[in-house]
Amino acid sequence: MDRRKSIKSMILGGVAGGLAIHGCKPETEALAEAAAELQGYSYNYGRTPKEKELIMELEAEQFFNEHEMETLNVLCALILPANENFGSATDAGVPDFIEFMAKDIPEMQTTLRGGLMWLDHKSNTDFGKEFKAAPEAEQKQLLDGIAFYEAGIPMYEQPLEIQFFSMIRNLTVSGYYTSKMGIEDLGYKGNTPNVWDGVPQDVLDQHGVSYDEEWLAKCVDQSQRNVIAEWDENGNLLT
Repeated sequence: MDRRKSIKSMILGGVAGGLAIHGCKPETEALAEAAAELQGYSYNYGRTPKEKELIMELEAEQFFNEHEMETLNVLCALILPANENFGSATDAGVPDFIEFMAKDIPEMQTTLRGGLMWLDHKSNTDFGKEFKAAPEAEQKQLLDGIAFYEAGIPMYEQPLEIQFFSMIRNLTVSGYYTSKMGIEDLGYKGNTPNVWDGVPQDVLDQHGVSYDEEWLAKCVDQSQRNVIAEWDENGNLLT
C-alpha cells in the first residue's frame, strides 16, 4: 500500500545515506544493496532475522483476489466509517492489514473467504446484486442480520456468517486503532514526562510521615529536575 511504499522510500534513503557517509562502498553499490535488502519488506527494526524472513514471504503472497479486496474495502468502511476529523478504516489501510493477518494466521482463511462468499450470495439472493455494488442501506441491512449472536453459544458453534462478521469486526477495529490514523483519532500521545511534586499531604498524614525539608528542596524542586542526585559513602544526599 502507499503508506508502506513511502516508509520504504524513507528507510532506503536513510540506509543509503549512512553507507555513503561511512565510505564503506561506492554510493551506487550501497544503493543497490540497500534496495535489495528492503525489497518487499515493510520493517527495518524490531524484528529478528527469522521474523523478517517470514514477513517478507507473507508480503510476497496474495490471499484475497481483487473482488474480495474490493468487498473488504466496502465492508471495513461500513464497520468503522469516517468521522469529521479522520478517515474510515479503509482509508487507514485496514483491508491490507486483514490480508496480512489472513496469511499470517491461516486458520482464519476459511472463515474470512467463506464469509465474503456468503455476503455476495445473500446480497444476490435478496437484492439481485453483489454486496459491494448494493446501496449502503441494503449493505447495512445484511450486516445487521449477522452482527449479533447468542452469548451463551460458543463462537465456534455459531453459523459461519456470524463467525465471519465477529472476526472481521475485531480485525477492523484492531487494524484501525493500531494504525497511524487510528492512534491520532484516539488522541494517544504515548509516554510523556510529567511533573512530580511529591506524595500528597493527606497520604503523608495518613501514614504519619513527612518530608525532610532539605531533601524536599533538593528532590522535588522542578527547577532541579535535570540534576542527577549524588550520595556520599554513608548514603547522605549531596546534591
